[in-house]
Amino acid sequence: MTSARPDAPEESAVGPGLNRPLAVLAAITFFMENLDGTIIATAAPAIADDLGTQAVAINAAMTSYLVTLAVGIPVSGWLTDRFGARRIFLLAIAIFTVSSVFCAMSPNLAVLCLLRIVQGIGGSMMVPVGRLVVLRNTSKRDLLAATAYLTWPALLAPVIAPTLGGWLASYASWHWIFLINLPIGIGCFVAALVLVTDGPAPRVPKLDWIGFVLCGGCLAALLLGLEQIGGGDRSTNWPLTTVLLALSVALGVAFWMGIRHREHPLLDLGAMRVPTFRVVNASGMVYRLVISAAPFLLPLMFQLGYGWSAARAGVLVMALFAGNVLIKPATSPLIRRFGFKRIVVGSSLCGGLVFAACALLTPESPVWLIVVLLFASGVFRSIGFSGYNSLQFADIPVRQMSEANTLSSTIGQIAAGLGVAFGALALRGAEGILAVTHPHVGPDAPFRIAFAILAVIMIYPVLEGGLGLHRRAGQEVAAGR
Repeated sequence: MTSARPDAPEESAVGPGLNRPLAVLAAITFFMENLDGTIIATAAPAIADDLGTQAVAINAAMTSYLVTLAVGIPVSGWLTDRFGARRIFLLAIAIFTVSSVFCAMSPNLAVLCLLRIVQGIGGSMMVPVGRLVVLRNTSKRDLLAATAYLTWPALLAPVIAPTLGGWLASYASWHWIFLINLPIGIGCFVAALVLVTDGPAPRVPKLDWIGFVLCGGCLAALLLGLEQIGGGDRSTNWPLTTVLLALSVALGVAFWMGIRHREHPLLDLGAMRVPTFRVVNASGMVYRLVISAAPFLLPLMFQLGYGWSAARAGVLVMALFAGNVLIKPATSPLIRRFGFKRIVVGSSLCGGLVFAACALLTPESPVWLIVVLLFASGVFRSIGFSGYNSLQFADIPVRQMSEANTLSSTIGQIAAGLGVAFGALALRGAEGILAVTHPHVGPDAPFRIAFAILAVIMIYPVLEGGLGLHRRAGQEVAAGR
């Protein structure tokens, strides 16, 4: 990956404007990648029955995909610089689409996991390269509009996936979970042939193989360890979890220490010297972690805590989806009206307050109140995502865009993985505390404590954004046209 010289003159992104068809194309590929991360969860029983295994074992197919995504993302920037964004983006779409078809044809779990790894390889290139293609072809004044397209997949996919996966498994066949990617992938491949172009090829140093092994091993051990904690209804193997997390820390420290001694490291941290990028990714990682835990906890709370059916729980969670979608057209005008700092801090604060309100809910709470809270959570979630994702690249010069994009994608993948595990850990911790202090409380009590913990954690992005961001941060981007 090319590295910027520290004494090089500053430059701003002065792309030709916003290429909306290109932004839509990238957003659709993002949606496919995000959707396939969790869609098989609710279809696990049907898949297990067909493949002759236990439902809990299907979790391995999810883990293999998510770990491959995390390991592959850091090298995507180097591949893009070395072979060109157009070639890598087309290759990624092709790998993802073809492997999806073969996933649907899997005769057993082992083959499914192997093909999910191949699918993860495609996804690990498709998302960061697609975003980079859009960012490189967008001027600063249109960055906010471009980010609006790139944000909705991460907002909608985690909410839609459980409902869609369950519906396909119940009324069609689990095979369609993967087969629906075929027409979408073919359409995206044809569109990419027309829309994606490459600029002049930069001089690219050799791949940092040592950094790749250390970084990839660190991320793989981290997500595998977290998967042990958030692994559904099975008990946690704490010795294995401890070993994996300790290995992740050791490899991470080795990678960090080696960055200073390698001329062209796999992950260039130079973008962290840009205040807006540093603050947004520090606070945004915690923000993404917390809001990623909510879609995991809510269906469990409604079913296990309140005793509701899966169908009723799914309908209620759709209120979160409605808030995401309906506020989307207003996010850019709100950012232009109030500025990035107020939006980032305000959405984090309001999101934390909603989680605090969720901690007060009980099985006797009016359904309309639950719907209002979930809708509000979706609204603030959508506004916050748009603010964070737009602001992080506001002050990044063109020459650093590839490195910044790769680093941001890696941080985002880690945060998404941390979210579910953190939600599971908060829930299990609450259960352990209540088992000692209040053994006779209802099954909804641990969920109330878990949401209270999420509300407290949300204080960090509020403080980090409030103290670390200048009040006029990202003004050029917010000004738009």
